[in-house]
Amino acid sequence: MDRFGDVPDQYDPEDVEDRVFDYWDDVDAYEQAKEHRADGEDYFFVDGPPYTSGSAHMGHAWNKSLKDAYIRYKRMQGYDVTDRPGYDMHGLPIETKVEEEMDFANKKDIEEFGVNNFIDACREFAENSLDSLQEDFKSFGVWMDWDDPYKTVDPTYMESAWWAFNRVHERDLVEQGKRSISQCPRCETAIANNEVEYEDVEDPSIYVTFDLDDREGSLVVWTTTPWTIPANEFVAVDEEQTYQQVRAVQTTTTPDGEEVVETEDVLYVAEDCVEGVLSAGRYDDYEVEDSFPGSHMLGWSYTPPLTEEVPANPADADGVHQVYHGDWVEADRTGLVHSAPGHGEEDFERGRELGLPVFCPVGGDGVYTEEGGKYEGQFVRDANEDIMADLARLGALLAKQTVEHSYGHCWRCDTGIVQIVTDQWFITITDVKDELLENMEHSNWYPQWARDNRFRDFVENAPDWNVSRQRYWGIPIPIWTPEDWSGDVEDVLVVGTREELADLVDQDVDPDSVDLHKDTVDDLTITQDGTTYTRVPDVFDVWLDSSVASWGTLNYPSETEAFEQKWPSDLIIEAHDQTRGWFWSQLGMGTAAVGESPYRNVLMHGHALMPDGRAMSKSKDIRIDPQELISEYGADPMRLFVLAVTPRGDDMRVAYDEVQNMQRDLNILWNVFRFPRPYMEMDDFDANVPEGFGGDGSGVAVEDVNLETVDQWLLSTLQRVKADATAAWEDFQQDKALEEVLSFVTEDLSRYYVQVVRERMWEEGDSESKTAAYATMQRALLEVTALLAPYAPLVTEELYQHLAGDDGYATVHMCDWPEVDERYRQPALEDDVAMLRDIEEAGSHARQQAGRK
Repeated sequence: MDRFGDVPDQYDPEDVEDRVFDYWDDVDAYEQAKEHRADGEDYFFVDGPPYTSGSAHMGHAWNKSLKDAYIRYKRMQGYDVTDRPGYDMHGLPIETKVEEEMDFANKKDIEEFGVNNFIDACREFAENSLDSLQEDFKSFGVWMDWDDPYKTVDPTYMESAWWAFNRVHERDLVEQGKRSISQCPRCETAIANNEVEYEDVEDPSIYVTFDLDDREGSLVVWTTTPWTIPANEFVAVDEEQTYQQVRAVQTTTTPDGEEVVETEDVLYVAEDCVEGVLSAGRYDDYEVEDSFPGSHMLGWSYTPPLTEEVPANPADADGVHQVYHGDWVEADRTGLVHSAPGHGEEDFERGRELGLPVFCPVGGDGVYTEEGGKYEGQFVRDANEDIMADLARLGALLAKQTVEHSYGHCWRCDTGIVQIVTDQWFITITDVKDELLENMEHSNWYPQWARDNRFRDFVENAPDWNVSRQRYWGIPIPIWTPEDWSGDVEDVLVVGTREELADLVDQDVDPDSVDLHKDTVDDLTITQDGTTYTRVPDVFDVWLDSSVASWGTLNYPSETEAFEQKWPSDLIIEAHDQTRGWFWSQLGMGTAAVGESPYRNVLMHGHALMPDGRAMSKSKDIRIDPQELISEYGADPMRLFVLAVTPRGDDMRVAYDEVQNMQRDLNILWNVFRFPRPYMEMDDFDANVPEGFGGDGSGVAVEDVNLETVDQWLLSTLQRVKADATAAWEDFQQDKALEEVLSFVTEDLSRYYVQVVRERMWEEGDSESKTAAYATMQRALLEVTALLAPYAPLVTEELYQHLAGDDGYATVHMCDWPEVDERYRQPALEDDVAMLRDIEEAGSHARQQAGRK
């Protein structure tokens, strides 16, 4: 007797899902499968945590199905797999959602509402979203330890981040200071370069003249950000590039037809840019008066045009408003680059090398401060028109155009960013760049080119990591600074654990129950040697939260045994955008805090796209809901579709017809399974269930019968399929393994073997031939079911329970991964049958052609 009753005539994915989900709950199938491998070798999988900011999309469906498949595969191989799911519950992804719900426009609204109230609202939103997201994942048929996920909001996990940051500080890799950063003026916080999303926008495109002090003429610069002109401090040139002194004229024609010079200007631009600049400036003619390398211009001084409008500009400081070499300068537009160390990253770094002051008259909200002079109180982009009008009035606006170009926007609220210089906290990963590159080599990537090209390039060029955010819902930076702090990092206190916090702070704190969010720790002070220390107001970059996932998953440092046994992780699986995200942040923190790579193997898949190749976007309502595919075709067919796509970096176009094809293939499997059952039941066939499938080995096995040639062929082919599928899985190409198994089901088993043995099963009475066919079908179907279990866990569960009955395990996912049995390998027989099938196929085709005629 089996556990699912009679076999339905048709494969109905929805009915199968209902029955299997109920069955799993009734028998605690997940718990039994996990306990079954508790004594196996550890396999430490780490789940990259999705943000709890919305429902699951097709990217989640692909990602979670991949993870589930590899976890099931490894578990069937005997491993004790860590499968703790994770959730990223802090940061702007959550804050902006809560702000939308409350119709908040900016941080001022949050502070009026109350920071503690806002933190409570973020916590509630994140928890509710987690529940919804987790239900979506379960509906995909995914098995993880849903009752014990790691949450970045839990004190134990937050402690993992504090511990790591303290280790980084102990290695002298923490620094505080001014840097040029990407700032979201709406969220009023720094954001990482990899969080900047680019969109095409139309901006001013202006050519501006800076009058030289000691010689005739003007330098010509070009910019798309007029709002940065008030902060100009130097002009950069390429010292090896050729520049020209050009006398350009605009002429006019008198009433009697005489052409006279109306305007005459001496301009300095790169040789390759002369024609473009003069065309933009609408000059009628010009003469090149001199040519020279950029080195000839170094040290020239000039007066920028807005000194009266912005008197705070440090025009009197040594070295300001001069020409300097810049490595980044190209022969583009004018070949001279307007540089404002208070804004641009390259400008800031070069300005620091030159010892120039940092002048940034713009606040964190993108509004000019008092230092902005005439433009005080204006949002920078709104001030563009006034600035261009002033430049025109002063005769410094050579040309005014517009340009459509790619401009950075906040990844969460879609506001255009501003580049400003602010005080931030950094992990100076540039000090361990060689160590980062060495540790990178200790991981295997699939595909390998992603590590050796894309990821290496990113690591080699990565700047110091800005880990501070001027927000509320995040892990507070565990730095306490003394009164009247000088800015020397050696004078700060960095807290690494809850126990240490309880020991140090002036207030009574229970380390076992203390919450580590801002509403708690901001009120905690530390007094040492008569000096009181208070916590810095910032929270961590949300990428630092997930960067510690490899030990946060194991509750380290509050628990140590699992970390010592399992770390680093054996496998992580995420999409290719994580080369700049989680893959990077983990390597950065693992290297800075522990000195090692936190992962051994990286499987990098692509993005889910619309059928026409467009990127999916929830905000633009360009998306396919995975629940739509499940409702129409079933969870298993959807999983088969996404798992049939290569997981090695390529994007996936969702194709409804291909999902339908997967449903068709499962229907073929269902029909193959149903075919022999009535005959086996009529003959009271004692089916064998091998030990690896939960049985005791009794019953009629293929080893006990006289196999006919076609039976031998099927079993030989099955050994090849198992070998090829296993090799593909081991090479992280489950798509190729699936192709092998489905081809075996549809072509070898259904289309050929069943047709050949049909008459044998119709034989009356006892028959060795019939018994051999029964035993062959039982073995083939059991092994196919196991081979497909990681892909289609629902339908394979039902098939397995029918095949194994009460003799089997509680779940197919307790079965051993099918091994190749060399006794049944007959490659020559496979070749002979292949030739026979080709001949039969050709004959059938010829008969069809003749019939048409």
